Amino acid sequence: MTAKKKEEILPKKEDKELKEHKEPVKAYLSKERVLTESSDNARELYNQSRYGELLDDGRVQLSLIESLYLLEKKRAIIHDSRNKPIDFETFLKKAQKIEPNFWVRYCVYRDIRNRGYIIKTALKFGADFRIYDRGVKPGEDHARWVVFPVHEGSTLTWYEFAAKNRVAHSTKKRLLLGIVDSEMDVTYYECRWLRP
Repeated sequence: MTAKKKEEILPKKEDKELKEHKEPVKAYLSKERVLTESSDNARELYNQSRYGELLDDGRVQLSLIESLYLLEKKRAIIHDSRNKPIDFETFLKKAQKIEPNFWVRYCVYRDIRNRGYIIKTALKFGADFRIYDRGVKPGEDHARWVVFPVHEGSTLTWYEFAAKNRVAHSTKKRLLLGIVDSEMDVTYYECRWLRP
């Protein structure tokens, strides 16, 4: 396994969609999910950048990580059950109670999105996230990488590493380990099987 500069694996790109700042999407936090209102803005957010899952009634269901990212970028205003807007810090605290390792996962998600890639959950693949090549949307082609966010201070056994590598290999994707340091910078390690 060799360390590659993150720009070699996932080069940076200015996020064009965020430059074209539109009116924020209105959404509501309900237990462990966030639902947008049924609006053209919400559907456009899904259609252009594949945030969330489009529901039959025209609303978009967002994951907690997607919601926090959109809140940070001022692309969404999220309300609680009393219809009061939730700020970034409050939403983060709620999400950390619900999902383990949320902040480390969020740091990797934010870094990948800021680079202009579409990143989605990969639970059915046994990974945290899957990443699509630039210009590719889910459903048009397969993801290129599966990503496992890890804090630099945590340990990973060889069995855990082998399991992660096996997941990537069996799904025909490349394995990325996103190592988050204490300053919240992310370094990526791409791992591949080699036959001698």
